[in-house]
Amino acid sequence: MGTAGTGTGETAGERRQLINVAYRLLGSLAESEDAVQEAYARWYALPRSRQDEIVSPGAWLTTVTSRICLDVLGSARARRERYVGAWLPDPLPDHAEWDHGHGTDPADQMVLDESVTMAFLVVLESMTPAERVAFVLHDVFRYPFAEIADVLGRTPAACKQLAASARRRVRVARTPVTAAGQADAVRQVKEAWETKDIAALVELLDPAAVMTSDDGGMVGTALRPVEGGARIAQYMVAIADKDPGLELLERSVNGMPGLVARHAGAVVTVASFDVADGRVTRIWAVRNPEKLRPWGRDGSA
Repeated sequence: MGTAGTGTGETAGERRQLINVAYRLLGSLAESEDAVQEAYARWYALPRSRQDEIVSPGAWLTTVTSRICLDVLGSARARRERYVGAWLPDPLPDHAEWDHGHGTDPADQMVLDESVTMAFLVVLESMTPAERVAFVLHDVFRYPFAEIADVLGRTPAACKQLAASARRRVRVARTPVTAAGQADAVRQVKEAWETKDIAALVELLDPAAVMTSDDGGMVGTALRPVEGGARIAQYMVAIADKDPGLELLERSVNGMPGLVARHAGAVVTVASFDVADGRVTRIWAVRNPEKLRPWGRDGSA
């Protein structure tokens, strides 16, 4: 991929781009880091003469990382079938709020745009591995189909069809909303939740709203999605009754307004929202402690 020459000594500078590609392909920070590390291991395992022959090491690393992610996506489906409850992508904090300049954590490398919103990532999860790779590389990172064909082992025309199929899924599922509009809805949900106002929550939630929780079987949550605005409102109030010490914070989650729940100073839930016509249509609540590590104890990383 790409034609611009890059000195082999500069390959470490490609890590940010590779992490961004891998996370959008896999939805998991840990798996993304592993894929990038494996790509670098393969690079450094090449004889120096072979490295010198490669015009663009960055492009080579992107191709190899994408192939590794394609393999991971194939095996991930089987692993996620064995996962306890629903599997959701890792929630990303806004590094503008918590970055201290270290830049070593994968989350710190993320470019937060519409291609990492939870709503977008959930749609990507519905795609076949080949569709996801073709769509992400072409529509998000603007790689030409001739180069994507090298990753997928298919013709450019076949890759174009895969991306078009994926694009239709995105078009059907997406309900664009401004960050400001979502922030207002999330703030109202927070206030109604804190006051245990079921009627207000029902008004804020779409009648067909769905709430999906992911705890990996570690902390206890609804294993199946909670469907319907009224049922979700009752469920949220029941949570508040069960844990009176729960503290809610408005935070950016994957680049969009969301909520972080803390108990005794520790982050226990990160919630993402999808909003349409001023009402919440989807809530994705991540409670798996392994996925909350970037969030630290205070609702920031």
